[in-house]
Amino acid sequence: MDDEPADRQRAVSAAVRRFPQFELAIHRLMDRSESFQDMCEELGEAELALSRIDKIPPAWRESRRAEWQELVDRLVGEVGAVLHADAARNPHVIPWPPRQN
Repeated sequence: MDDEPADRQRAVSAAVRRFPQFELAIHRLMDRSESFQDMCEELGEAELALSRIDKIPPAWRESRRAEWQELVDRLVGEVGAVLHADAARNPHVIPWPPRQN
């Protein structure tokens, strides 16, 4: 059986690490949007795989590192797009901490 609380925590942590100003929105979207939750879970899993890249055979390491990094970068872009679109739809929700000009 999967460790769902740990998977969810890894997913939330991955998104918050990248977008700390949207922490409240991340928690809200994790509860309301299965597709956002899936994206964040994939991001957490991809970051975990990338962090363990040195455990695979050296002959495959660099190609796998590039693949995992590309996936992480793509998922960060997708999560960011959802968060920015959500912020545009909910202008009364102020990201925390507020941006400094």
